[in-house]
Amino acid sequence: MIRLIVRTLLLLLLLALVAPAASAQTRAWLDRAEISYGETVALNISTDQSVAEIDYAPLRAQFDIGGQSVRRSYTLANGQARRMSVFSVGLRPRAPGLASVPALRVGNASTAPLRLVVLEPAVQQASADADVFVETSVDALQPYVQQAVGVTVRLNYAVPLLSGQLELDPPARASLQRVGEDITYERLLGGRRYSVVERRFLLIPERSGPLLLAGARLNGITGGGFSGPMFDDDRRQLSAAAPDTRLQVRPIPANAPQPWLPLHQLALRYLQAPTQAFAGQAAEIELELVADGATAAQVPALELGAVADAQVFADPPRVEEQFVDGRPRTTVRRQFSLVPSKPGVLSVPGPRIRWWDAGSASARIATLPPLQLQVAASANVAGADASPARADRAAVDAPKEAAPRSAVAPPRWLEGKQALVWLLPLLLLLVVLAVVAVRRRPARLDAGTSHQPDAPAAAPPPSLDAALRAGDFGDIRRALAAQAGLQRDDFDTLLARLDDRTQVEALRRMQAARWGGGDLQAALQALRAAFAGGVRWRQTKQGARSLLPPLYPD
Repeated sequence: MIRLIVRTLLLLLLLALVAPAASAQTRAWLDRAEISYGETVALNISTDQSVAEIDYAPLRAQFDIGGQSVRRSYTLANGQARRMSVFSVGLRPRAPGLASVPALRVGNASTAPLRLVVLEPAVQQASADADVFVETSVDALQPYVQQAVGVTVRLNYAVPLLSGQLELDPPARASLQRVGEDITYERLLGGRRYSVVERRFLLIPERSGPLLLAGARLNGITGGGFSGPMFDDDRRQLSAAAPDTRLQVRPIPANAPQPWLPLHQLALRYLQAPTQAFAGQAAEIELELVADGATAAQVPALELGAVADAQVFADPPRVEEQFVDGRPRTTVRRQFSLVPSKPGVLSVPGPRIRWWDAGSASARIATLPPLQLQVAASANVAGADASPARADRAAVDAPKEAAPRSAVAPPRWLEGKQALVWLLPLLLLLVVLAVVAVRRRPARLDAGTSHQPDAPAAAPPPSLDAALRAGDFGDIRRALAAQAGLQRDDFDTLLARLDDRTQVEALRRMQAARWGGGDLQAALQALRAAFAGGVRWRQTKQGARSLLPPLYPD
């Protein structure tokens, strides 16, 4: 009995000595214990457990998880094989302060929890003493709700940057999106040359009240000296941040025009403004709108007023977006074809757009004066009454200069002879060509089996989804015609094939808006909504099965 107790105690002692050694085979460590906010730290886990992967879900509460990797090795010591695996994952803290890396389960073992110190990025003022500094500027410190605010971030560095990450976090209760590509240039500050990377953003506040825009920050790696980036000892971490910016967002004024359009400036002008036209013939009118402080999505549709005794056909608008003076600027150009129905004086009302001046906090109206067109009878109408008027107008418009001698019209008795002089060579040329064609006909018949160049293949019709996204009504009709199996774009046949009244009305509305001067954007939205669930075609009746056997059975 005593011997059994001794054996049990020895076995328990042996297990107690072996357990720490086994647990020591799984451990975790960080490559750095202190980082700046925005930087990434590597978490490494070494284990001899037979696991394929590690569950990193407990880390997501405090960290963004980056790239993952694993390295496996096999060693032979004292006749025993040993297998080790090293898992690595990138961790990026969600906030500055003291971060805790919780314990992770690795097979039958667990790692020990770790601590990480996350420092605030150092704010460097713009001076020649700083190797790198970041600037953040906004074009309006007291914007209105839904006003487009331009944000410009500039990274200035006077030392080589091997890598870097420039970031600007979106504030609460506002949307922030990047605009365009980065701009690079150089500047001198206190006699020191800096390389500058300029990045632009668009900020749109969603609610009134105070708004905190955190300063943009840089986290990078620099390397200097003559060794350059070839030696790791010459590399060092580099971080900088811009000061925070506080904005006061104003609510929409009670007397503001609707739809709400806060801008710095709105300008309208005529690019083409005719003064004369003919009945039944199109006269071209072109308008331009420049909205300072708005994106293309915020700019209203550019339309002419209602015109009596004429039809107005509007082309799709041409939109150009820019970033000028630290804020967005949108230019819209649109052409209209005006077809008068009868002669007389035709008045064409100019566009009229109501907007809010964010600089002076007042309501304004942008408008253009109406056009007065003198509409004459159609130039294609022949008649005794029209001919003298056209001759008189041509005589008035002609310059009062003597024509050169070579341009003097010949006498009427020479007109027939001159025509005969030009007609005889032409007839001779036609005879020669006919003789050559007759002689070469047998050769062409014999060569009828020769290869002929293929006609260029017709471009395939676009898909309906792509046409709806692009907003091209012609492509939408061609895509629907292709789905319906039509050989050509027949609008009436296409409407007859549809079995959904909403889709039919949406197509008619788009057709009317395109050619009748309606609201193209509203019609396009209705068209997209109608076809969002797919096309509903009318079911065609199947022909009755023939009672006779097939003439050529399979």
